[in-house]
Amino acid sequence: MVQIQASVEIDSSLDKVWNIISDLDSEPKFWKGTKEIRNITKVGNVVNREITIAFRDSKCMQKVTIYPNERIHAEFTKGIIDRAKTISVSILGDKTKLEVIWDIKLSGMMGMFTGMIKKHIQGGTEQAFQSIKQEVVR
Repeated sequence: MVQIQASVEIDSSLDKVWNIISDLDSEPKFWKGTKEIRNITKVGNVVNREITIAFRDSKCMQKVTIYPNERIHAEFTKGIIDRAKTISVSILGDKTKLEVIWDIKLSGMMGMFTGMIKKHIQGGTEQAFQSIKQEVVR
């Protein structure tokens, strides 16, 4: 299992940051490890979707629960990745803190590569934060 935590402070309102991160369809624009998204169902604040990730163009199923203006919890329910990614926002003075916690492992025989992908996920997360930050301050 790999746990990765990262955060960034953005000189903007929580609402502006939330509007960008809660647009689930635009995730591949910011998170380069996510190549494609196909939403399957949406009931209330829960979206079931299929995503194609950059690691070997693997397809994964996710159950994404949106807690408005607070956090987005993406649970991997089927595929090469097991566990979850949680993105949260909070007010920090006159800024907004954006944080992600990855708690994942690769499933099955791919589990032996879990440690190797940590560096890639960390780098992808930092790149995503910078892209989100640039989009917010436009």
